[in-house]
Amino acid sequence: MALTVGTKAPDFKTTDHDGKEFSLSALKGKKVVLYFYPRDMTPGCTAEACSLRDNYKALQKAGYEIFGVSTDNEKLHKKFIEKEKLPFRLLADTDKSVHAKYGTWVEKAMYGRKYMGTARVTYVINEDGVITEVIEKVDTKNHAEQILGGGMPAASKVAEQKLVKKTPKKVARKVDKMTATKNAKKKK
Repeated sequence: MALTVGTKAPDFKTTDHDGKEFSLSALKGKKVVLYFYPRDMTPGCTAEACSLRDNYKALQKAGYEIFGVSTDNEKLHKKFIEKEKLPFRLLADTDKSVHAKYGTWVEKAMYGRKYMGTARVTYVINEDGVITEVIEKVDTKNHAEQILGGGMPAASKVAEQKLVKKTPKKVARKVDKMTATKNAKKKK
C-alpha cells in the first residue's frame, strides 16, 4: 500500500549510480522529490527523467532535491545518467527494500497476464521528512510541472509556471488555444 500525505517518509539506506551510500535521513532540512520509476532507458521513464532534467533549475529554485528510484543496478543507472545527461542521482533498489517501505512494488497486469513491478509514484517530502504530496497519476512528459504546480493539470501548470523552453508569447498562445478549445466544446 502506497504512503499518504501527512505520513512520515520512511528512512532507508541504499546506493546511488556511483556506488555512494545514500540515506534519506541525511537530507533532513531539505525538500525532497523521491520518484519511483520502472526501468532505465524505457520510453516512459526516459520522458519522465528528461522532464525533470529540463526543469531541474526551476525545481532547485523551488528548493527541491531530486532522486529517482528503480530496481535497476548502479551500472544501468550510470549508463542512463550519461546517455540522458541527468543532473540528479538515481538510487539502486535491487533488493526492493525501498519499494517495500514506500508501497511501490505492486501487482500489475498487461494483456491479462499478472506480474510484479514498480508503480510509477512520486513522493514530495518536506524539510521535516513528512510527505506533503503523492503523485500517483504521473504525466511522464510533464512531470516537473506536476511537482511545481501542486496538482494542477499539466497544460495549465506549463502555462502558469512558464517553465523551461516556454517564452511568454508561446505560453500566451497556448493559453489562448486551450481557452478556444474549451469554448468550442461548450458551444456544442
